[in-house]
Amino acid sequence: MPDLPLVARGKVREVYDAGSDRLLLVASDRISAYDHVLPTPIPDKGRVLTALSVWWFAQLTPVLTEFGATHHLVSASDVPAEVAGRAMLVRRLDMLPVECVARGYLSGSGTVEYQRTGAIRDVALPAGLVEGSRLPEPVFTPSTKAEVGEHDEAIDFATVETLVGPPRAAELRELTLALYRRGAEIALEAGIVLADTKFEFGTSTEGQLTLGDEVLTPDSSRFWPAITWSPGAAQPSFDKQYVRDWLTTSGWDRVSPPPELPDDVVAATRERYVTAYEQLTGRPFA
Repeated sequence: MPDLPLVARGKVREVYDAGSDRLLLVASDRISAYDHVLPTPIPDKGRVLTALSVWWFAQLTPVLTEFGATHHLVSASDVPAEVAGRAMLVRRLDMLPVECVARGYLSGSGTVEYQRTGAIRDVALPAGLVEGSRLPEPVFTPSTKAEVGEHDEAIDFATVETLVGPPRAAELRELTLALYRRGAEIALEAGIVLADTKFEFGTSTEGQLTLGDEVLTPDSSRFWPAITWSPGAAQPSFDKQYVRDWLTTSGWDRVSPPPELPDDVVAATRERYVTAYEQLTGRPFA
């Protein structure tokens, strides 16, 4: 986008200054794992992330409205032709320094911490849970927002209160869980378990709490086929866990530059992203 000033470059997205109080978010086909951007892109990944986010913003608007909040999407069609299909024109926000993570099932780093402490940070959980267990109630397990190449770090609720103030922290927790519950309900109707997800929020120039970034995509969420869900082991997934699993068995040390992905892994990963979009939305991916 040579005509627009580059504001930021993330693992997957570029952010451009679109004038006034607008930004242009462009999703690439890059894929990251274990805090590294892999050298092999996944065809159409950026289009899936964009189209799915646009769809979810519409589905979640009633929940946001109930909390007096909104989302940052202005348009996915009024964008430059060069990036049509993979770009969103959004409101510029003052982003809050917290990753708002909601979990309805035990998985990933949550399982590791639970097995060690019986909790995820300050959120105590019942005994006897295993990988893939459904939690009695969804829980809020926030983390820091790391720079590219650094790790997000889980934090307790008191730290969130320190970062954004107690009233805003409480609002973030309540809204995150409400959005998760609605997203999980919609996903389950489509035959998909939404195990966990992360949301990012900011405030508009008027001070309104606003949902930003992407929302409920395979990059920000764990999606499992509901028909095969069975606690006690890692679950088949529609997200990039397939790539993580291949990297784990490849012998890569997670320190040196990551290896190229084989063609079959690329094709299978693309298929998972597209399937997630089609099954959730009920629309063919074009």
